[in-house]
Amino acid sequence: MCRHLAYLGPAVPLDDLLFDAPESLERQAYAPRQMHGGGTVNVDGYGVGWFPGPVRYRRAGPIWADANLRQLARTTASTAFLAAVRSATVGMPVVDPACAPFTDGTWLFSHNGRVSDWPESVAGLAGTVPVTDLLTMDAPTDSALLWTLVRRRLEAGLAPADVLAGLVREVVAVAPASRLNFLMTDGSVIAGTTWTHSLWVLHDGESVTLASEPLDGDDAWREIPDRHVVLADPSTVEVRPI
Repeated sequence: MCRHLAYLGPAVPLDDLLFDAPESLERQAYAPRQMHGGGTVNVDGYGVGWFPGPVRYRRAGPIWADANLRQLARTTASTAFLAAVRSATVGMPVVDPACAPFTDGTWLFSHNGRVSDWPESVAGLAGTVPVTDLLTMDAPTDSALLWTLVRRRLEAGLAPADVLAGLVREVVAVAPASRLNFLMTDGSVIAGTTWTHSLWVLHDGESVTLASEPLDGDDAWREIPDRHVVLADPSTVEVRPI
């Protein structure tokens, strides 16, 4: 069910993590090592967003088939970016707007997983946001709805890690079999969750990378425990239970 990553630190080419790393996001799209159910490959879309901006590029289809993205990634360096590849849940549309990252204002957001018993299970949660938000979602998908809920709570001034952890608890209360790994960044911090899917962190005091799987064989990669929320920047990584 999808793979994603987020990076903060000194400017690096997007290519370093998307294509060049031994276990790059491109490789994880066709040869993931830690997919915990929900498919074996991620061929239904991909996207990357970077700062300053954020600027976003996303498409349906497999990431390895896009020569334009490879060229863009080779020539674009950033101090902060978020990228994802998608394995669509059966019945959900395979179109550009259904691909992460989702964005509004300064935030980029990605969801790795699925909401169980969609859409009936979360109809009550959907009813807590204005109808205009529902009518203007990027796509009729669980990830787009989750982003709509996250966005509204951020606009209310809630802290990013609290927003994500709170949403996980609310969704699991009505859809217990859901898989809810989130990543989100505004270019200065990364917030994320683990709920049934893997998430790893690489932190050296100058940069921080969070990814569904380690991107290389560096022994410094550490796995975030399941059912935890993480808040990270280049100097600090804070992990706590949801």
